[in-house]
Amino acid sequence: MELKKASRKQVKLRLNISAPSGAGKTYSALRMAKGLVGDWNKIAVIDTENGSASLYSHLGEFNTIDISAPFTPEKYIEAIDVCLAAGMEVIIMDSTTHEWTTLLEENETLAQAKFRGNTWSAWSQTTPRHDRFVNKVLQCPAHVITCTRSKTETVMGEDKKVKKVGMKDQQREGWEYELTVSLNIDRDTHLAIPSKDRTNLFEGKNPFLITEEIGEQIKEWCESGVAEKPASDKLREATTLAELANVYKSLPRHEQEANICLKDQLKAKLTPSTTPEPKVPVLMPDAEYKAFIAKLKKKGEPELVAKREFFDFTPEQETEIANILASLTNAA
Repeated sequence: MELKKASRKQVKLRLNISAPSGAGKTYSALRMAKGLVGDWNKIAVIDTENGSASLYSHLGEFNTIDISAPFTPEKYIEAIDVCLAAGMEVIIMDSTTHEWTTLLEENETLAQAKFRGNTWSAWSQTTPRHDRFVNKVLQCPAHVITCTRSKTETVMGEDKKVKKVGMKDQQREGWEYELTVSLNIDRDTHLAIPSKDRTNLFEGKNPFLITEEIGEQIKEWCESGVAEKPASDKLREATTLAELANVYKSLPRHEQEANICLKDQLKAKLTPSTTPEPKVPVLMPDAEYKAFIAKLKKKGEPELVAKREFFDFTPEQETEIANILASLTNAA
């Protein structure tokens, strides 16, 4: 546990765009993504809207990955992994509403099958699945833009015209609080206003169109913090097995997977060797050896035993000693 000064680190964007159908969520997300990375080839759309993202292929050569019903959290997680493996730097999830509505349906089915219709009890199994999806988004090493449908209501405007407005995100309560920025788009004007903004980029700003320039502003904010030390450097700084284990456990899952080989290499280096250290011979100084030989010729084996406790002998010396002892034995 360490007390240290607060400092904002460089981060990856976690942004949600909420709007009724037809407000321009996908189009806005694509333009923002282009501003974030400047390269269409590094942008991927996880598409649950029957391939609707491809309708904007005229914007640039971005990538898509289609998922079909049932829109389970596990499918979203798998799609994110596919995008990361392909080197995508911005992942647009269009939309996350399908994940939540699918879970609502599956929770109801689970309640009837295992919990006698008690949906609250069923959430004990359903909630962890949603939490894994949320954690995957939050820990993703790429920028993530999520699109969420909002429930639509028809209201009478000041000009007496009837219009459709988005009232509430179709996602789990509190979804926007997990993210860095949450923007709501008006269906008629296509202008965005923030409902949450940790960047302070949009504070006091009039409703605005989401463009590449907005993406560039957010990119600058994301990169303006202190650079996070690479996971590999953190692991290499460990000086004990316990420290290495703690550092590895603290890493997000994707960084654990990327550094598992390095962790094993470092673990091998830090593990105490079971092989005994080779013994370094301790030889007598020449003068002392000569004195020893003189005494050996008189006292024999007892003199050798006393010296072996402290000294080693070269092969030549061992031969000389053996010859002396043999001669003493023969003389006796």
